[in-house]
Amino acid sequence: MHPMDQFIVQPLFGDGPVAWYTPTNVTLWMALAIVAVLILMVFGASGRAVVPSRAQSVAELTYGFIRKMVEDVAGKDALAFFPYIMTLFLFILMANFLGLIPMSFTTTSHIAVTAILALAVFLTVTVVGFVKNGAAFLGLFWVSSAPAPLRPVLAIIELISYFVRPVSHSIRLAGNIMAGHAVIKVFAGFAGVLGVGAVLPVAAMTAVYGLEVLVAFIQAYVFTILTCVYLRDALHPSH
Repeated sequence: MHPMDQFIVQPLFGDGPVAWYTPTNVTLWMALAIVAVLILMVFGASGRAVVPSRAQSVAELTYGFIRKMVEDVAGKDALAFFPYIMTLFLFILMANFLGLIPMSFTTTSHIAVTAILALAVFLTVTVVGFVKNGAAFLGLFWVSSAPAPLRPVLAIIELISYFVRPVSHSIRLAGNIMAGHAVIKVFAGFAGVLGVGAVLPVAAMTAVYGLEVLVAFIQAYVFTILTCVYLRDALHPSH
């Protein structure tokens, strides 16, 4: 059992090469994540009952949780971007949770997926920053409170850190998800080799799996709250 085999991208039909138009296991599980979001937020909350069902309660709690996060971190004027941020959180959350199903595929373990999400955030906040503030958005890189001789050096550092954002944003999510799944597969390999003596590896695998359930939520939360922080910088560069 090779721990990294679970991350191989394979075509859904046939064994040919994977091109940009080829339906793959990534395509399938991303589509299932979207379906899961629709089931929760559209069908689960469609009743709008006074006494909510479990699905409606989860949908309403998720809505309130993300809305409060956006308002608290980025300010009330960032609520215009709430649908986008809510969509990001739910997609990543569902993709992470679906990846915990045995024999499934974890799409957020691939940099190709997380990088697109991170680049979309980076381009959005950059465009918003210039549209809303014009040239004043460049003040984000100029530390006026620092001594004058240090300001050009700090400006270069701030500029580099700004363009590194999508890299760290994407690698943090993919790396954490990939590492956890690889560890589970390693323990599963030990359990298969030991046979009847596999009590310890199975116990360790169960503990790591429980941790991964928590990590699945935390990583979606971290990606979303960093998006809110970047959006706050775009809307209020002087802060």
